[in-house]
Amino acid sequence: MPGTGDSREKEPVEKGEIVTVTRFQDLPLADRDREWDGAAAERRVRRWAGAEDSPNAAYRDAHVWYDGDEPDNFTSYKLLIADVVDDRLKAVPRGVMAAGGVMQGARGGADIPSEDVPRVKGHLARYYAKMGEAAPWDR
Repeated sequence: MPGTGDSREKEPVEKGEIVTVTRFQDLPLADRDREWDGAAAERRVRRWAGAEDSPNAAYRDAHVWYDGDEPDNFTSYKLLIADVVDDRLKAVPRGVMAAGGVMQGARGGADIPSEDVPRVKGHLARYYAKMGEAAPWDR
């Protein structure tokens, strides 16, 4: 069942500013050889989360970052790392690697504030560790 709480890290960076890196969910990992199709995963996550009309907390849990100023816009959500597998939200290793590549700049970099980059990398590094690997920026 999708989560219902606010998964945003609520740590003020400066007065009035909220960090928009999602809280680490410690999602179970999908099989390592599972293909990654971000567009198809996006559709399945929306349906699973009941977020077909607007994003909600369960939808947010599948991403690593979102624009806290526009939380009701799907385009505010970046770095999707999860998919629905057997009716459960799971982190997909190839999705984590795709997001890691974005954070390395391999795909042009992520359009997120520079002050959020260390927390995003920390979030992704926890999934890399769960996969038994070092994050690309730590190699």
